[in-house]
Amino acid sequence: MREIAHSHLTAADVPSEKDLNKVLQLLEPQISFLEDLTKMGGAMRSVLTQVLTNQQNYKDLTSGLGENACAKKSHEKYLIALKSSGLTYPEDKLVYGLQEPSAGTSTLAVQGFAGATGTLGQLDSSDEEDQDGSQGLGKRKRVKLSSSTKDQSIMDVLKHKSFLEELLFWTIKYEFPQKMVTFLLNMLPDQEYKVAFTKTFVQHYAFIMKTLKKSHESDTMSNRIVHISVQLFSNEELARQVTEECQLLDIMVTVLLYMMESCLIKSELQDEENSLHVVVNCGEALLKNNTYWPLVSDFINILSHQSVAKRFLEDHGLLVTWMNFVSFFQGMNLNKRELNEHVEFESQTYYAAFAAELEACAQPMWGLLSHCKVRETQEYTRNVVRYCLEALQDWFDAINFVDEPAPNQVTFHLPLHRYYAMFLSKAVKCQELDLDSVLPDQEMLMKLMIHPLQIQASLAEIHSNMWVRNGLQIKGQAMTYVQSHFCNSMIDPDIYLLQVCASRLDPDYFISSVFERFKVVDLLTMASQHQNTVLDAEHERSMLEGALTFLVILLSLRLHLGMSDDEILRAEMVAQLCMNDRTHSSLLDLIPENPNPKSGIIPGSYSFESVLSAVADFKAPVFEPGGSMQQGMYTPKAEVWDQEFDPVMVILRTVYRRDVQSAMDRYTAFLKQSGKFPGNPWPPYKKRTPLHPSYKGLMRLLHCKTLHIVLFTLLYKILMDHQNLSEHVLCMVLYLIELGLENSAEEESDEEASVCGPERCHDSWFPGSNLVSNMRHFINYVRVRVPETAPEVKRDSPASTSSDSLSSLHNSGTAQVFSLVAERRKKFQEIINRSSSEANQVVRPKTSNKWSAPGSAPQLTTAILEIKESILSLLIKLHHKLSGKQNSYYPPWLDDIEILIQPEIPKYNHGDGITAVERILLKAALQSRMNKRIIEEICRKVTPPVPPKKITAAEKKTLDKEERRQKARERQQKLLAEFASRQKSFMETAMDVDSPENDIPMEIATAEPQVSEAVYDCVICGQSGPSSEDRPTGLVVLLQASSVLGQCRDNIEPKKLPITEEEQIYPWDTCAAVHDVRLSLLQRYFKDSSCLLAVSIGWEGGVYVQTCGHTLHIDCHKSYMESLRNDQVLQGFSVDKGEFTCPLCRQFANSVLPCYPGSNVESNLWQRPSNKSIQDLIKEVEELQGRPGAFPSETNLSKEMESVMKDIKNTTQKKYRDYSKTPGSPDNDFLFMYSVARTNLELELIHRGGNLCSGGASTAGKRSCLNQLFHVLALHMRLYSIDSEYNPWRKLTQLVEEMNSQQGNEEQQPEVPILYHDVTSLLLIQILMMPQPLRKDHFACIVKVLFTLLYTQALVALSVKCNEEDRLAWKHTGALKKNACDAEKSYEVLLSFVISELSKGKLYHEEGAQECAMVSPIAWSPESMEKYLQDFCLPFLRITSLLQHHLFGEDLPSCQEEEEFSVLSSCLGLLPTFYQTKHPFISASCLDWPVPAFDIISQWCFEINSFTERHAEQGKALLIQESRWKLPHLLQLPENYNTIFQYYHRKTCSVCTKVPKDPAVCLVCGTFVCLKGLCCKQQSYCECVLHSQNCGAGTGIFLLINASVIIIIRGHRFCLWGSVYLDAHGEEDRDLRRGKPLYICKERYKVLEQQWISHTFDHINKRWGPHYNGL
Repeated sequence: MREIAHSHLTAADVPSEKDLNKVLQLLEPQISFLEDLTKMGGAMRSVLTQVLTNQQNYKDLTSGLGENACAKKSHEKYLIALKSSGLTYPEDKLVYGLQEPSAGTSTLAVQGFAGATGTLGQLDSSDEEDQDGSQGLGKRKRVKLSSSTKDQSIMDVLKHKSFLEELLFWTIKYEFPQKMVTFLLNMLPDQEYKVAFTKTFVQHYAFIMKTLKKSHESDTMSNRIVHISVQLFSNEELARQVTEECQLLDIMVTVLLYMMESCLIKSELQDEENSLHVVVNCGEALLKNNTYWPLVSDFINILSHQSVAKRFLEDHGLLVTWMNFVSFFQGMNLNKRELNEHVEFESQTYYAAFAAELEACAQPMWGLLSHCKVRETQEYTRNVVRYCLEALQDWFDAINFVDEPAPNQVTFHLPLHRYYAMFLSKAVKCQELDLDSVLPDQEMLMKLMIHPLQIQASLAEIHSNMWVRNGLQIKGQAMTYVQSHFCNSMIDPDIYLLQVCASRLDPDYFISSVFERFKVVDLLTMASQHQNTVLDAEHERSMLEGALTFLVILLSLRLHLGMSDDEILRAEMVAQLCMNDRTHSSLLDLIPENPNPKSGIIPGSYSFESVLSAVADFKAPVFEPGGSMQQGMYTPKAEVWDQEFDPVMVILRTVYRRDVQSAMDRYTAFLKQSGKFPGNPWPPYKKRTPLHPSYKGLMRLLHCKTLHIVLFTLLYKILMDHQNLSEHVLCMVLYLIELGLENSAEEESDEEASVCGPERCHDSWFPGSNLVSNMRHFINYVRVRVPETAPEVKRDSPASTSSDSLSSLHNSGTAQVFSLVAERRKKFQEIINRSSSEANQVVRPKTSNKWSAPGSAPQLTTAILEIKESILSLLIKLHHKLSGKQNSYYPPWLDDIEILIQPEIPKYNHGDGITAVERILLKAALQSRMNKRIIEEICRKVTPPVPPKKITAAEKKTLDKEERRQKARERQQKLLAEFASRQKSFMETAMDVDSPENDIPMEIATAEPQVSEAVYDCVICGQSGPSSEDRPTGLVVLLQASSVLGQCRDNIEPKKLPITEEEQIYPWDTCAAVHDVRLSLLQRYFKDSSCLLAVSIGWEGGVYVQTCGHTLHIDCHKSYMESLRNDQVLQGFSVDKGEFTCPLCRQFANSVLPCYPGSNVESNLWQRPSNKSIQDLIKEVEELQGRPGAFPSETNLSKEMESVMKDIKNTTQKKYRDYSKTPGSPDNDFLFMYSVARTNLELELIHRGGNLCSGGASTAGKRSCLNQLFHVLALHMRLYSIDSEYNPWRKLTQLVEEMNSQQGNEEQQPEVPILYHDVTSLLLIQILMMPQPLRKDHFACIVKVLFTLLYTQALVALSVKCNEEDRLAWKHTGALKKNACDAEKSYEVLLSFVISELSKGKLYHEEGAQECAMVSPIAWSPESMEKYLQDFCLPFLRITSLLQHHLFGEDLPSCQEEEEFSVLSSCLGLLPTFYQTKHPFISASCLDWPVPAFDIISQWCFEINSFTERHAEQGKALLIQESRWKLPHLLQLPENYNTIFQYYHRKTCSVCTKVPKDPAVCLVCGTFVCLKGLCCKQQSYCECVLHSQNCGAGTGIFLLINASVIIIIRGHRFCLWGSVYLDAHGEEDRDLRRGKPLYICKERYKVLEQQWISHTFDHINKRWGPHYNGL
């Protein structure tokens, strides 16, 4: 064993350390061997532990005596490695002759050495230094700190005493090779090893940090370190033991400190030149790549153990070091406002800064806080607070901070402030500490509030676009600061700290500081004009709004001031839900939780779910087809909107300002819906939870003169319509007044008595500081400083004012508020200079005009304004102004005295400004009788407001405004109405293209009906007109290849997606497969050209044409395409492939189908019933078909027809077009063209649900383009005239004289017998061969003739299906009736004739065993035979009726399913009218034989007999056609996603036999494919794309197994469709990130299937991108 361990070491020592990977390869076998040993069980592990930890052995082996020379050599190598890593080996090294001056020779010496040098330089190995140099060039040089404070030995002494220690050393050296990590971890079950290994790990901690810093693969290395450390430090017992024995905490804190010290720079905050403070440089790799996280996460991990955290909180030295560490982050990533040009390079360092503060400062803080929950832990809080304050004091000294923050600078990172705030909060909330005992003096409080306040002001500046030149990243910082993962470690502590400062500082000082920080002091003047020296006019309004909103938040927020955890959770949840409906997972994400996972508040816990169900209703996912996929959402309950909607909380928590608007819109909608308030409501005023007694002082802010002066001034300005004031300002002003009334102290008398001398000057403003009494105080005159241009200057001073009254006024107004700034400074000086005895004496400044901002404009003069208002009178006038009526306010208590007794009136809860004013006046009246009296008095004197000139002007202005608005509104309404009518008429004309009969009633009214032509609107040039030969109009169409028809199956059971090896899907029963087999069978035995006329193709890869119904001139379209081609914007489509979006409705399209010029009235002429006999019509049809279709002259129209035909051909792949044996034969094109018509008819039938019972117009409304398509196809088909000899029409309508002549030419393949022809194909051939437009009677004639053939086919198939006895019986019964008068219309007679004719051949002869398999066991009754015959004929009747509907515009009748046959046949004119009454309906009554029935049938049967002479088996198979296909469906999916996942994510690919990285499965056919797999690539096509071409002719629907999402491939584009599997809360789990159990959502799957069948993927899904064949 020892040998192994040792040889392993020897091997490790030999190569140089550079070739890391080579070494690892060499060691592979040894490590694997060790790993195998650990798997042998406990006994082997304990043996290994002995070997690894035995110190004696190690000493023997390394001392290198005699036989151990090789060991000695390797040991020297090891020492060199140690040294090169910047470590020393503290032993006497003279033995080895390795003595070097730089290495100290003992632990002590090293300590002394490091202390003396005092830098970290020595520790970094040389290559690290080089790196430093190169990095330093473009950057500020790093600052290195002297670290003599800490025990240096932690950092650079390593002494190995056992194999284990050296083994770990090499593991670290080689950056934690995976195999070694596994080996070291596999040994952990051995307890002795575990302890030894943990100690060794701690001993190497500093070395780990150094290696990590140097590593190039720091990510993988970090993960492996954490893999190990999490095993060691999660065990509380072990962590405690190591803490006690190995100074684990000291080591960790020191290592972290050292790590950060390597990237410090000088802080530029405040005093750039003389600042002594250093901060981390967020641009460094260490922070940018989060390299520090393994160490921080270990630290957080061990702090989660109570015993360890206790030691930490008791150890003063550690706390000092830790605060030292935290202060490195204080003030990092400083932003300086760009004032001139836009910043050139937007640095993204802020990500690193926020992450670092959260991970390195906040998470450990939350960890520590979780242990300070009870009274007994008071001591810990005191310790932390004490050292935190010391660190803060040091910080203020270091940055030379006095009382003014430097302008235009902001940092969002104040971890020291936040530590202090959070521990204060905890102390009051959980530990019942007296707040004042942990607060510093006033001076410190003043300093503490400055920086958090600066951040709040900067937020307002950023939102006012004052930082716009700093780029987007500054907005990013403002958002991150309030974002849900950061807010409770950032903005919440900041606001709390400000609340604490506000509750303890002088309120006047605090309020004036706020307005000064927000730079709006100059705005607060009674004058109508002012000059702001620090702010541009355009920013004034939003900054004022910001300042007032901040005050409202400061005074209303109770997060740390008395709310319980459940109340907080509820408030957070309500705020998030009010902004938007939320999914369960996004709510979990948005509710701020403790960032420290072990702190105890776990989202998803019981309280979360219970609160959620209390405040919200679950809205199950809804699906509008065509709408976006909804997720399951939670939406607030009505009572939440009614009572709990809190705009303040919403404002605090919104990352985007639009969310506040969104919440208000939703609130408005709720009030309208519930009938509570019809208009535009204001944010509601919400009652607050009571304040914790420690913070009562906060409410003094509401009762200080400064705030009252500000409120008075703003009310006055709003009333006078001064500029830069908004409804938002008024709203906040009223909110503050209301807050003051709610929180007023009762006892007022004593305060008013004790007003002392120096305060007299205030009387002009307000007598006391209580808002309730100040509200009624009238202010008569105010002296203001205004620019000379202001209107106030011109007015003479009113006569009544004597100089005496003026002197008592003292420069109030602007000057008054200005003085607040000066007063703030003065107070600051006093607080700093005063002795404690004078603490309570307050001195007011004498004058205040002296202080003005540098560069302020000198031309200010003083004017005196006559005001004569009080806050109450202003409010009442405001009510008049808001309601737009004089005397609109009437005190409600005069009518109803009850109001004063029972004040909670619900009608005041929701409403606009008027309601708010009424609510405030009511509260004021309730608070004091004086106020009540004064309100009544003001209302009695209904005097026009003072000053008259001003107000009337203002009112006139508002009235004019109103009038103008009204007019504008009317104009807008008129325009909109006009626009709507134009749009309507346009839609009508655009949509009526295909339904000519809609126009008929109008035409009858006009004189000459013959000339009316179809009129089209061009959506590009807007002109209307007919389509003409030289300027044709076309329909916007989308051509796409489709294999949906081919997916029809003949059984009702839908196929399931295979989820076990046994389940397989075989495609032989699909419609496409059956048709393929039939065609190849025909081609084996019959003439090729004839085969190609006997069937239709296009079941796979058929071309489907759809339109949005809009038309355009073809020349307009060409120029439109040209402009798209030159437009370099990235579209989701490729213009080179002819793709575009309809210019009007933006629907995806790729071609234009020309409209055939023709009049709309033709339909009238076609439908005139002719009285010609069927024989005459048959002749006419034959003649018309015989005329060769001369190609029309070269017109624009014919060119377009040709080009669209080319488009149609190119839409599908060659293999879906060419079925002929001779390539390029014209028959091929012929087959393809009529099959296009067939495909479109069949698909429309499927869209209608497979039958025509619903009747009516086509489901796509008037959006069908079949009419135009038919014209194009007919035009081309008539170029191929069929030789009249072979025209099937003759076989259908004429008797051939010599039947035997056909058998003469044996060597040539025969024609396909007419009974093997597909009748629907024949119909399309006949119709498309006729000159267009077709006459109705010709159409009817063709249908009648073909029906006789179809019926005969049905009889033949029936005869083949039944057994010999049945046949004989039928033959007999029918023969008896043969001579009856309607023999030709009796199926019994006809059937017996068919049987007797076919018996002449060999068709029925193959009796015997396999015959029984064919026989259906049912006995045939006349009813079942009738049903069989009808079912056989129905598909043909449906297609024919659709065709008739499109060609002649006849509506389809609706009917019950049972009567579909009779209704359709009468609609097609097959059924003579007198038959319709006969009850039981007989299908044979529809027959109308053009020639004697028995003759023609025997002629047809003869062809069959001559074929079955040789091939009886095939002859029979071809006769039985499956005509009843069920609707196509996607595969059925299992209920639970896990069943799919478990089977497919391990399944190997059949092509490359590997397990794919991204497995996917086709939902149409169940094929398993590799998404993006290069393994299955063929000719540069990846497997999914290839499969989409083979399975869906270019459309593929794949379920991505590892993501649970569905991806759609359509041609050269793809899109993510969404998921059909949702979790219990109705949400998707894309990429299975959340790992919730998922269940099928049937509605979604239905929507997907619907889009597949209706070919609307292109229109409904918006996000398409090219896949470059790489999927």
